[in-house]
Amino acid sequence: MSAEINSDSFRENILAVIKEIQGELNKLKTIKRDIVKKSTKKKPAKRRTVTKRRAARKTVKRKTAKRKPARKTVKRKTAKRRTVAKRKTARKTVKRKTAKRRTIAKRKPARRR
Repeated sequence: MSAEINSDSFRENILAVIKEIQGELNKLKTIKRDIVKKSTKKKPAKRRTVTKRRAARKTVKRKTAKRKPARKTVKRKTAKRRTVAKRKTARKTVKRKTAKRRTIAKRKPARRR
């Protein structure tokens, strides 16, 4: 057998077998592509489109476009000078006296009898 492994004929046979297997594999792949597998997932329900009824067309009176009157040039008035108003003197606030705190007399402890 060792003599057969090294021979060129053995190599050629192996290569021929590999090519046959590759050819069969390609055929299987094309068959797989042709078969459409149905998905097991539930497909969402199709939305039914409700045909809306068109309202009857009403004849509308068209308004004629009115032209805008030409702009009148207005003479600009000069800005009046501001007179500085005199400030009133601040009112003097009277300081309030705070109420004196009451001092609480400490009680003497009760005598023991």
